[in-house]
Amino acid sequence: MKTRIIVDSTTDLMPEVKSRVSVVPLTVHFGEEEFIDGVTIDHKAFYEKLVETDVHPTTSQATPASFQAEYEKVKQAGESAVVITLAAKLSGTYQSAVIAAGDYENIYVVDSGSAAIGGGILTELALQLKENGLGAKEIAERLEEEKGKVLLVALVDTLEYLKKGGRISKTAAFAGAVLNIKPVIAVADGEIRILGKARGSKMGNNLLVQEMEKAGGVDFSKPVLLGYTGLSDALLRKYIEDSKQLWETGLEHIRYTTVGSVIGTHAGPGAIAVAFFRN
Repeated sequence: MKTRIIVDSTTDLMPEVKSRVSVVPLTVHFGEEEFIDGVTIDHKAFYEKLVETDVHPTTSQATPASFQAEYEKVKQAGESAVVITLAAKLSGTYQSAVIAAGDYENIYVVDSGSAAIGGGILTELALQLKENGLGAKEIAERLEEEKGKVLLVALVDTLEYLKKGGRISKTAAFAGAVLNIKPVIAVADGEIRILGKARGSKMGNNLLVQEMEKAGGVDFSKPVLLGYTGLSDALLRKYIEDSKQLWETGLEHIRYTTVGSVIGTHAGPGAIAVAFFRN
């Protein structure tokens, strides 16, 4: 039986990978304005709006009905599917996918425990397993085993958006702005944690490298993906240059993409991120 890979729109993928999966969209709200993530608003338009407007965006989970529409296509084609969602601790999207799957056979839903490019590398692993001839059930079982090794580490340019999203206090955000503090955050096991703070982006880059090494290093036999928020990749390119000793032996090509609306809402523009499987 042929297997289809389905993701939600918070999963950040390289364009050539995205063309190989089906995508269920979330909804992005700027006040009264509503956009379908990846359909009526793309990453560029999202960040332009984030910078230009005083309204802090919110995101709504994908509905069971939107997953059901994809599952119906799977059923009609006589296929099976593996569904990879944003961490259940960050969104009700996983629950929507599970509810919709109750009416179908051969649909396997996996909570990625991650977000953005973290979900992206788990999706790439799923596609590799599919190419290796594994069926949907086997792919889902392998992803459940491997997802605990996924780590997304990011250097945030400002604490302002974490404050707006209610993740930190106003006092901490003000102190961060005055002292030019760049926090390093991680998404692992479905939770966002602040790992440390550095003054200035150079120290921040060093802290990002240290946190990656502390995690046990990068498993280069599995997918690695970098990302950035905002309209410019300049900070990410600087980080890649500063940390080239990390990549020289393990990666032939360093791949990176823009990080979408859900992490972008909390991180704001100017963040850089790395997603990898720990050794």
